[in-house]
Amino acid sequence: MARYIFITGGVVSSLGKGIASAALGALLQARGYRVRLRKLDPYLNVDPGTMSPTQHGEVFVTDDGAETDLDLGHYERFTGRSANRMDNITTGRIYQEIIAKERRGDYLGATVQVIPHVTDAIKEFVLDGNEDFDFVLCEIGGTVGDIEALPFFEAIRQLGNDLPRGGAIYVHLTLMPYIPTAGELKTKPTQHSVRELRAIGIQPDILLVRADRQVPAEERRKMSLFCNVRETAVIQALDVATIYDVPIAYHHEGLDTEVLAAFGIDPAPKPQLQLWHQVTDGIRHPEGEVTIAIVGKYTGLKDAYKSLIEALQHGGIANKVRVKLDWIESEVFEQEDPTPYLERVNGILVPGGFGERGSEGKILAAKFARERNVPYFGICFGMQMAVIEAARSLAGIEKAGSTEFGDPEEAVVGLMTEWLKGNELEQRAKKGDLGGTMRLGAYAASLKEGSKIAEIYGDTTIEERHRHRYEVNRAYREPLEAVGMSFAGMSPDGLLPETVELADHPWFIGVQYHPELKSRPFEPHPLFASFIAAAVERSRLV
Repeated sequence: MARYIFITGGVVSSLGKGIASAALGALLQARGYRVRLRKLDPYLNVDPGTMSPTQHGEVFVTDDGAETDLDLGHYERFTGRSANRMDNITTGRIYQEIIAKERRGDYLGATVQVIPHVTDAIKEFVLDGNEDFDFVLCEIGGTVGDIEALPFFEAIRQLGNDLPRGGAIYVHLTLMPYIPTAGELKTKPTQHSVRELRAIGIQPDILLVRADRQVPAEERRKMSLFCNVRETAVIQALDVATIYDVPIAYHHEGLDTEVLAAFGIDPAPKPQLQLWHQVTDGIRHPEGEVTIAIVGKYTGLKDAYKSLIEALQHGGIANKVRVKLDWIESEVFEQEDPTPYLERVNGILVPGGFGERGSEGKILAAKFARERNVPYFGICFGMQMAVIEAARSLAGIEKAGSTEFGDPEEAVVGLMTEWLKGNELEQRAKKGDLGGTMRLGAYAASLKEGSKIAEIYGDTTIEERHRHRYEVNRAYREPLEAVGMSFAGMSPDGLLPETVELADHPWFIGVQYHPELKSRPFEPHPLFASFIAAAVERSRLV
């Protein structure tokens, strides 16, 4: 029977519930348990697919095509277990399903209410499909006290009674701020947060207290007393150098031990943390450093590129180097010469994005990388801009553009209206809904024998996750290949370009998919490992 761990947050948002949940999952997994992590998001959007990255961060895409919260990326990277659409639910999706049932008459004339109908739907989601797991960790998005999160808190309160005795515990993550003028860490915000939680009917079993310095024993005793939590269950969560230090740090503070004790599991299996030590040792003791320029349009919020940042770090681990990131807003290149920004970097990466803003700057970044032999990695939109640049500069197609930006004379990149998903034909209309209508999830691609990308993968058949609505027009394949841009990867039916590369360049690859979504610290994605290796080689020449 699965045991349930509910992780809530208090005081302020952005404390790192996702990392804490992922780290705890990794620690339980290191003890030999089968673990599942799920995220309950209180916002009214059906999913984060239509949200601006500058508000919500990146959209993490699963193999089965769900657009989910970025915390699912942390779950996958820390546990190695691939998430699916049933690991993330939102208020919007809950209400969408309830209203559909009400319209069909499924409630047999009953008045549909938050309690029991909404809370029952949430509980149903939490409990569904967990037969093969020992622990299910459910992270509640937002902060205790948020009005939109109340149905979720009520649902997990009810589950504490519905499940067998000892079947669920509550972990509450809070902030312990340091007041410089007083020279003290203050416990009052945590006390108020726990009081708010207890008013809802939830008594936390464990307090995970974020702080930027050691929490004195006396302050722990104080929180224990006023929050009605065992003193050993007041766990300090100090700032660390890298997120991959978190599992070991939490283990040293006794978080996993306290969780198992709360379930009455004694003696507990010993954790096997050797892999985590290897990862953190590699990060702490690099043998060199490379600088990668990320030319994007959401650089003001790094969470918009969370998986990308981590995948680059994994590539650094694979090559025993530290990867320094130079963030550049692509619009800058539309006003200024890119040379001063890019001449000293060891690699250039143009990530995914949507819309015309900054697109010409990304094209200029691809041009600089091509002409100066700087390793270039174009992902999704970054591949499309590299193709447009090659079409203009090499193939003489001066009016090359994308229909995403209007109606160009030469639509080198255009809207996809249909594609195959397995044996089914997917179709989309130009003026249809934006949410959930892209080519989403894992799709296969066939790589050309002898191509650089096939060599990197060590295979000619791959499967990667996609999230895009526009595609390189294969009608331009012949003139582009005539000037050296090889369409090295295509969809199995040969209709959709998946990868491009320049044969006479040290490392110039564009991919239509998002390889960063499948990279892990223990298993760096081969494209990122190869890209960083090329950057290392470039650093020896600069």
